[in-house]
Amino acid sequence: MTTDTEQVILLSDDGTPIGVAGKIEVHTENTPLHLAFSCHVFDDAGRVLVTRRALTKRTWPGVWTNSFCGHPAPGEGMTDAVLRRAHDELGLSLSGLELALPDFRYLAIDASGIVENEVCPVYTARADGPLAPNPAEVAEWRWADATQLQLAVSLTPWAFSPWLALQLPQLATA
Repeated sequence: MTTDTEQVILLSDDGTPIGVAGKIEVHTENTPLHLAFSCHVFDDAGRVLVTRRALTKRTWPGVWTNSFCGHPAPGEGMTDAVLRRAHDELGLSLSGLELALPDFRYLAIDASGIVENEVCPVYTARADGPLAPNPAEVAEWRWADATQLQLAVSLTPWAFSPWLALQLPQLATA
């Protein structure tokens, strides 16, 4: 769960950690480069979980996105951070966690002017049990056919997070 004291790891342009700062303080119109992650969760039928961000989210409220995202805490291993966030955001346990896009990086500006500026390794995993999404994080969720999801994002990119639109083609060729 996001708290006012949650910290993110700041990075130099080459990806070297250079410090920490409060998550709330860094997500502004001048967001510094920081470390994050994304995860795409699949079910046993091969469908991918997509979520619609809660309307109360500070950035990209109400848009559809990948299964979940987050930021590792200072001193926290990335695998531990992904597993923690899956539980906090979706009430979900994962299996088969794999690093799919280790070098994914993006910069995007929300309609409100807030910038995301992240080195964001992308993971894939399998859902290991039922979902119990946190309503403060997730407004809706669906299991989607990956091909149909790619088509939907290409036809209506404004309805999806920019990081999802950038990750999907790369995941398809990974």
